[in-house]
Amino acid sequence: METAAYIAIVALILQYPLLESRIQKIQRRADRIERKLDLILGHLDIQVAEPGMERVVALVRQGKKIEAIKVYRELTDAGLKEAKDAVERMEMA
Repeated sequence: METAAYIAIVALILQYPLLESRIQKIQRRADRIERKLDLILGHLDIQVAEPGMERVVALVRQGKKIEAIKVYRELTDAGLKEAKDAVERMEMA
């Protein structure tokens, strides 16, 4: 019985990189879709208000860019570059 358990554990360990690779591929695809959707919304000049974004906008207007980026990341779980780009777009608007 122990041998079967060890074999099952080894099989799971060997499959982990395949699962991780698949998850990363799905995440990259979701990121591409989100960027395309953002471009479409921007082209159509449609603003989608996310809860809490008014706080980010207020910080941008106060010139507190770094704090605005931090809050944006907290609200959206975005990466640093994505949050920085979003806040910079808000500065231009």
